[in-house]
Amino acid sequence: MSEKNGRAIYLGVDGGGTKTALAVIDSEGTIRGTHVAPGTYYVSLGLEALGDLLSTAVKATLNETQLTAGDVDFAFFGLCGHGEDSALLAALNRVPEQCLPAGKFLCGNDMICGWAGSLGCRDGINVVAGTGSICYGERYGITVRSGGWGEIFGDEGSGYWIAVRALNLFARVSDGRLPTGPLHALIKQRLQVTHDLDLCAHVYTRLKGDRAHIAQLCRIVFEASASGDPQATLILSQAAEELVQMVDATRCRLGFELDETIPVSCSGGLFADPSRVLLDHLQVKLQAQNARYQFRESAFPPAVGAALYAAKCDANSLSDAALVQLREQIRFATRPHRL
Repeated sequence: MSEKNGRAIYLGVDGGGTKTALAVIDSEGTIRGTHVAPGTYYVSLGLEALGDLLSTAVKATLNETQLTAGDVDFAFFGLCGHGEDSALLAALNRVPEQCLPAGKFLCGNDMICGWAGSLGCRDGINVVAGTGSICYGERYGITVRSGGWGEIFGDEGSGYWIAVRALNLFARVSDGRLPTGPLHALIKQRLQVTHDLDLCAHVYTRLKGDRAHIAQLCRIVFEASASGDPQATLILSQAAEELVQMVDATRCRLGFELDETIPVSCSGGLFADPSRVLLDHLQVKLQAQNARYQFRESAFPPAVGAALYAAKCDANSLSDAALVQLREQIRFATRPHRL
């Protein structure tokens, strides 16, 4: 039996490279269900496998909510890599037809999920730093993207970018091109590298040069910085500078007026670091760049942001009261509870 109860139902899919988060909300601001599935990077999966993955994930999410595909008023599928291959775009946009009828969904880049969640679909700019990096903003219907060009010639300030700079620093210290600092010893300790050149075997053979696995090495940089290592702290400061450049380029292209406040938020795994060192660097550098930047803490997770964007696309944006209700549910779900 359907549990729609007369409310509009919206499905959000935040399809990242390593995992996909789904959320179902209703027009009154109730979270009806959530689900986590593997990543949706279609370049690695292929379109057929992507369709199977999305179909399975959507069915699992709806089963949890006692809803059916027919109950969904609209859905937004944020997919990593969307829009980066025009030849495949039409086919990629049709992939969700395996689980929802055409006309009931829209596909876009997953950067939109981070923006919509962080700012509640309100005008402003969101910068993402995880395995990769990207910046997205909206203002009066204008949309702008900056960054997100991939690890070979982009993704500045990302986990991969930070990890590669740390590995480069290790090599330069080992060769005597730079003075030894704590990060060198910490990398050897954490990766259990006895001889310096064995780092090559670790990165190229054990990790197979994999982007996501290499990006995880950035955690060593955060650890070294937290212990006072100036070399590691410099890498993180440079990462924040790169992210600020993306934000500022987005601001210029969105056409903010001289007297306008510019809301800025952030999302992605790097900003979840308990030390907050990257976030602190980002906030300081934003203010130094332009005093009109106003940092906003993230309002909702990206999957909920995708559902909010689905409601917006359906010309039925949630009311302020519904957003308050939604935010309170998320607060309660993440609040520690006593037994």
